[in-house]
Amino acid sequence: MSPQTFVLDIPDASISDLRERLARTRFPDEPPLEPWSTGTSLAYLRPLLDYWREGFDWRAWEAKLNGFRQFTLPVGGIDLHFIHEPSRKPDAMPLLISHGWPGSVFEFHKLIPLLTEHFTVVAPSLPGYTLSFRPGQPRFGVVEIATMFAELMSALGYTRFGAQGGDWGSFITSVLGHRYPERVTGIHLNLLPVRRDPAMLPNPNAEEQAYLKQLNHFLKEETGYQWIQGTKPQTLAFALTDSPAGLAAWIVEKFRAWTDNAGSPEDAVSRDAMLANLALYWFTGAIGSSFWPYYARMHGRGRCRTARPSRCRWAIRNSPRRS
Repeated sequence: MSPQTFVLDIPDASISDLRERLARTRFPDEPPLEPWSTGTSLAYLRPLLDYWREGFDWRAWEAKLNGFRQFTLPVGGIDLHFIHEPSRKPDAMPLLISHGWPGSVFEFHKLIPLLTEHFTVVAPSLPGYTLSFRPGQPRFGVVEIATMFAELMSALGYTRFGAQGGDWGSFITSVLGHRYPERVTGIHLNLLPVRRDPAMLPNPNAEEQAYLKQLNHFLKEETGYQWIQGTKPQTLAFALTDSPAGLAAWIVEKFRAWTDNAGSPEDAVSRDAMLANLALYWFTGAIGSSFWPYYARMHGRGRCRTARPSRCRWAIRNSPRRS
């Protein structure tokens, strides 16, 4: 089937409902400890929600997304949403770029115009995420998503393409490079999808000791979300689908923890860009479905098990906060 043109248009009633829910937020007490040490800071979140209700211009960001060529295509039993922007360079290589959790294609709004100087860009919304979600549809782990993305590129007529990804996108991109080396010219990752085990460095040098200190902190303090989303995703989905304040608190904490900032997520990502991503999750009701890759991995359904090495060229650039 041919791709169908897609234009995002959130009803006015949905925007009004969001503002009304934000106005009725009931805030929790905060422990007498350092802000952010036990989760999202109340002092940060309260003014952020005020701005989301009164100052944030959703229509401006909706128009920004609609400035790209967007489509949907039936793939794997769902309507897969994607951006497809041709390069300004003749015969440019197609490049598939994949986001992760809690991201969306909004992550790429500055990157796509730069990439199209050299590449034709295909940027799908991950199946089950935001614009690739409808209630009741099938759910997928990263191996299935990689297969769907390969099918998408075939449907677009691309027999050879490059692939890039971060977070879950790095897992998906790695599977693409491994399973389709004859089609994928190379992969670029900004997170290395390998097991992280302190015991793998028995006699660490100074640099490795610094790494192990960061790793041990991450494993002790920063992995709770993985266990909740990987074991009881449905219970969490009730809270975050019903409360925009809860959704914001859950996601904003990750913007702060996973970006290179000086204490506030807005040191790295603008307030409006962060809220645009949040709003897309809210309006689509996709937060519960977005947890599924964690559940699939935790229950042995999200891994590419093989001893065969990949013949695909690859490159990686890690962020200090995510390495």
